[in-house]
Amino acid sequence: MAVTTGKVRASYVNIFQPKAPQGGGDPKYSVTLLIPKSDAATINGIYAEIEKAKQEGAQKVFGGNIPPMCKIPVHDGDGVKPTTGEPFGEECRGHLVVTASAKQQPSIVGLDMQNIINPADVYSGCYIRANISFFAYSSNGNKGIGCGLNAVQKIEDGEPLTARVSAEEAFGGSNTYAAIPGQYPAAGYPGQPAQIPAGGYMPQYQASTAQPWQPAAYQIPTGQPVDPITGRPVLTGGVMGLS
Repeated sequence: MAVTTGKVRASYVNIFQPKAPQGGGDPKYSVTLLIPKSDAATINGIYAEIEKAKQEGAQKVFGGNIPPMCKIPVHDGDGVKPTTGEPFGEECRGHLVVTASAKQQPSIVGLDMQNIINPADVYSGCYIRANISFFAYSSNGNKGIGCGLNAVQKIEDGEPLTARVSAEEAFGGSNTYAAIPGQYPAAGYPGQPAQIPAGGYMPQYQASTAQPWQPAAYQIPTGQPVDPITGRPVLTGGVMGLS
């Protein structure tokens, strides 16, 4: 009971590394498919396979009858999320939303039918086709139809759906911190630029041989007697320990 979709947009892509569900359970590979409502062929094919899964489930999983509240993995992107009641994201408008998953990694290919091994090539926001299947389940009182993920084919790049920004957006065209020969930071940075040797690195630190600093009031002139108790110079006529 499988169907291959038309061109759909990928979201929440986890097809290179399995991810554990938020509520716990075995890690799975998964992708959420944003299917245009205008794609009647894909949508009709999905609902037909869901009905087949219901009928088969009635005999093998549901105890002879299709549950009156049988959950299905298809949601209206113009509506609200079934888990939270919050609206779907703007990218879901005008689409049906289907999440497909599998314990085994799906096949991942490009238009040339060659395997894709770089995770960066298939991302949330790109366009794919997916081969998906439907099955009945009954677990912890929940009964419904699940969606399995069999294979993915990337067919087109798209605007990423993540919150990533480009370096140009983040830092602008002028880089205040760009090093110039002999200086860091670059000219224009507030404060006096520190000098850097021509080799580009600071010389190895060497301990200073200068005498330790002393407050001016306690600098001892050469030849001046020192009180062994207070450590202060003995003034003329003073008594040691009381000066």
